[in-house]
Amino acid sequence: MPVLRNADHPASQGTDSIATRYAVAVVGAWAAEGATYPFDLTKTRLQIQSEVAAAKHGFKMENNGMIKTAVGIAKQEGILKLWTGLMPMFQRHAIYSGCRIIFYEHFRDMMKDENGKVSLGAASIGGLAAGSLAQLIASPTDLVKVQMQSEGRRILQGKPPRFANCRQAYAMLYAESGILGFWRGAVPNVQRAALVNMGDLAAYDYTKQFLMREFGMADNAIVHSAAAFTAGFVAAVMGTPADVLKTRLMNQPVGPDGRGTLYRGMIDCLQQSVRNEGILSLYKGFLPLWMRLGPWALINWIAFENIMLAIGGHTF
Repeated sequence: MPVLRNADHPASQGTDSIATRYAVAVVGAWAAEGATYPFDLTKTRLQIQSEVAAAKHGFKMENNGMIKTAVGIAKQEGILKLWTGLMPMFQRHAIYSGCRIIFYEHFRDMMKDENGKVSLGAASIGGLAAGSLAQLIASPTDLVKVQMQSEGRRILQGKPPRFANCRQAYAMLYAESGILGFWRGAVPNVQRAALVNMGDLAAYDYTKQFLMREFGMADNAIVHSAAAFTAGFVAAVMGTPADVLKTRLMNQPVGPDGRGTLYRGMIDCLQQSVRNEGILSLYKGFLPLWMRLGPWALINWIAFENIMLAIGGHTF
């Protein structure tokens, strides 16, 4: 079933300029990230706590659930540690969230038919492409975020601290692997972003237009909320396996040659995870990821849509 779009969307000047839509997308993402970030940190800790490959290199294995992990972080490290790595995440969204919206709207406009409609399949391809390109550009910030999120666990297990802030984390990674080292784990990271955005962007776009077209609903907060909830669930289902692999590749220690010491690459990480921990290991952290992506999508899309309406621009 096709997605209906206005033929003149988006405009090229004023409140619908690329710069304006980019900035609004970043602001919406920052609002969503600040509110839901503890779920992301908890998800990362869950994905690495029972990592068999890491246990062979001196890390203790754990098997805690989402709530116990989050409470443990707050008790042992302090409540504010649940927001560790938020700065590189804000930096990521300053690149990623603005780019994905602009890329997606460009691809969507390219794929419209003569009636100004975009099919669900075309919208999915647009979301996949937009997410891939945006994440490839922003991947270094994601690597720093994962390193900062896992640092507290390393210290609790008796490992010496490696950095004290975001700037030092960037410097450490550069010293270890050089510029190209910032794209460690980029392949699963890009794959995850492709799947998440195929779910988030396409699912939000399609659900919103479906509700407005089939049920005659207005372009308002009710429609935005329903579409955002759907988008968050679809994104979590599609993105969790790649997210697990991405986290493990980015979190692994590196040797003198700048290469990871636990996994040779994405395929090796996938094989070891499934062989040592079972196929369900690919969905570790699904619950906090969904609990994060649901509210994240809700806050992000409502913020974006309402800011655009407030300044007299087109909604998504």
